[in-house]
Amino acid sequence: MKSLKLLIAFLFIVQSSIAQNADSVFIRKLYDEALVNGHSYQNLEYLCKQIGPRLSGSGNAQKAVEWTKKLMDGYGFDHVFLQEVMVPHWVRGDKEVAYIVGGKKRIAVPIAALGGSVSTPVNGITAQIIEVRSFEELKALGASVIKGKIVFFNRAFDQKSIETFPSYSGAVNQRGQGAIEAAKLGAVGVIVRSMTHALDDHPHTGAMRYADDITKIPAAAISTKAANMLSDLLKFANSNIQFYFKQNCKTLPDVLSYNVIGEIRGSEKPEEIISVGGHLDSWDLAEGAHDDGTGVMQSVEVLRLLKTINYKPKHTIRAVLFMNEENGLRGGLKYAELAKQNKEIHIAALESDEGGFTPRGFTVDDSPKALSYIQANWKSLLEPYKVDDIVSGGSGADIGPLKENNPGIVLMEYRPDSQRYFDIHHSALDIFENVNRRELELGGASMAAFIYLIDQHRMK
Repeated sequence: MKSLKLLIAFLFIVQSSIAQNADSVFIRKLYDEALVNGHSYQNLEYLCKQIGPRLSGSGNAQKAVEWTKKLMDGYGFDHVFLQEVMVPHWVRGDKEVAYIVGGKKRIAVPIAALGGSVSTPVNGITAQIIEVRSFEELKALGASVIKGKIVFFNRAFDQKSIETFPSYSGAVNQRGQGAIEAAKLGAVGVIVRSMTHALDDHPHTGAMRYADDITKIPAAAISTKAANMLSDLLKFANSNIQFYFKQNCKTLPDVLSYNVIGEIRGSEKPEEIISVGGHLDSWDLAEGAHDDGTGVMQSVEVLRLLKTINYKPKHTIRAVLFMNEENGLRGGLKYAELAKQNKEIHIAALESDEGGFTPRGFTVDDSPKALSYIQANWKSLLEPYKVDDIVSGGSGADIGPLKENNPGIVLMEYRPDSQRYFDIHHSALDIFENVNRRELELGGASMAAFIYLIDQHRMK
């Protein structure tokens, strides 16, 4: 009996070794194809330069829908289709204007309206400006100080964080919630320090919210250089400093748009779906290259790479290009709603929405067993490609809604190097020229390798 157990153990080790070798050979093919013949970079160039900014509800967003469907049809995926989704339609209008006003002097500063903000009055707003760094500080000042003023939220990114996303998380609530908290105390406007580590003159936009029972006041981001200058002036002049800004944004009626989906059908369990995706919409200040043109083009590339190498997946593999992540998340919510309605079984989902920089690894969301399996069995396969940093963490905003009705689903996010992302994020710098071809193609290959391993082994 002991000899039999030893033999079984030996055969298991041999079988595992053979499987690992086959996986290693296949993954190498994916990287070779991506680095020599990859399509992510050329497709991203078209998306950025021929279509451009793709804010939900815009004409360019619709052009992006039509082009990406045509692109996936052209690759010959088994099924390419659209999912209808109603999305918000916010427009920026004419370029914003802002000045720091001190006595007879005025200093022009760069601002950008936050997404979803209301406009100022036609002639703009001029008021004393009050600097705070937290909601607690704001509340401590109270309505007697804040009423009739413009609130300046100036909490900077924490420069000590090694990863940059915790810095973003630690500052972004002033952008999202600031107008509500300031309006509760009677403020007439809000100016928010841009969400970036960089010190420059580029304001970074992003979504903000209102509450139904609180007055809506205009809100804008100010560049970090201008924020520092304004803060310095307030230290010396305080009540003598006023701020003027004018913005012309408005919210129009919702617009019909679409998620764009392409899939390769599974050969063994076609009813079980593995999805990979990013969001097709982008902010309007630039071309949406890193946020999230790289993610959607890498997701399409995952399917193209697998098809080009003649891989026949066991499960259905889907590329999902979500609409309206930036200012509503309606594409992700609609996808999950229709998945439930159609009784689809999603076993895993991978999102790419952290830019197209050098690959580092993946995060696994709330699945300790899956994470343990991946770390034990796949790290050695991914280590040669420097993409073996696989840790517990969040997944992505668009795939998050799938968790509710897919018990056992494993949600993951592709993690490139984060150091440059927030230099570019939501600003005029998010252009094609700031994407490196090799970094982008390596990322697509890394995602394809991960999807291949999920399909082959399903994180047993």
